[in-house]
Amino acid sequence: MWWFQQGLCILPVALVLWTTATFIFAYITAVVLRHVDPLVPYISDTGTVAPERCVFGIMLDVSAFLGVATMYVRYKQVQALTDQESRLHKLNLLGLVLGWTSSFGMCIVANFQKTTLFSMHLVGAILTFGVGALYILVQAVLSLYMQPHIHAKSVFWVRLCIGGWTFASIISMFVSSVIMYSSLPGVDVAHKLHWIPGETGYIPHIVSTISEWSLALSFVSFFLTYIRDFQKITLRAEADLHSVHLYDSSHYSITPSFNHSETSPLLAGGI
Repeated sequence: MWWFQQGLCILPVALVLWTTATFIFAYITAVVLRHVDPLVPYISDTGTVAPERCVFGIMLDVSAFLGVATMYVRYKQVQALTDQESRLHKLNLLGLVLGWTSSFGMCIVANFQKTTLFSMHLVGAILTFGVGALYILVQAVLSLYMQPHIHAKSVFWVRLCIGGWTFASIISMFVSSVIMYSSLPGVDVAHKLHWIPGETGYIPHIVSTISEWSLALSFVSFFLTYIRDFQKITLRAEADLHSVHLYDSSHYSITPSFNHSETSPLLAGGI
């Protein structure tokens, strides 16, 4: 059995690889078609103009779905490992809500381009990165309470450092964006896809874009910490029949030749 076939670690692996591929594909396509500048454009700018915005939206929606599945498995795992801790159960549930909210924000970012409806795109970005950062913080706190009996202290420190990296990127991006917008009064920055070195607002723009890519990288890096944990969990779906037939009326009394319940893994291949 390969390492990615152990437990459900295929979920965080798929999430990381697919999301990374989304960013790289959109960037290469946008640069080749000269829709953006090669030097560190905004991630959203690489998915603004057709045809890359069409594929970018679809791929990012898939990433959001993988995120929802990954966060749910993490929730069930922590729930099983902390059976007697009601405080951790509440914190774990909070993490699930924050994570799913962040994934919903990713769908908004994917389907509302900033040049089409900037206000909705901004809401999606806040939900994705802002609420997502809170999700990382909650998971770091959970890791603090779960060590050393459930996992090593190093896991907590890695997740805490990634959380600090995330918040530092958010602060840097926010400050540089405020400076950039304030230095360009009357300019429609949302529709500005090309920048000339030395022009007003160029330096804050570069700092802002680097911060955004750093922020995205911190999110991807965080889910890498789930791989070893997910190798130790498997979820199964059980079908419980309430009737021996599928007719609307109840006078049928067909004797079934099969079991009334069926259990199988959520993912095929014995994962």
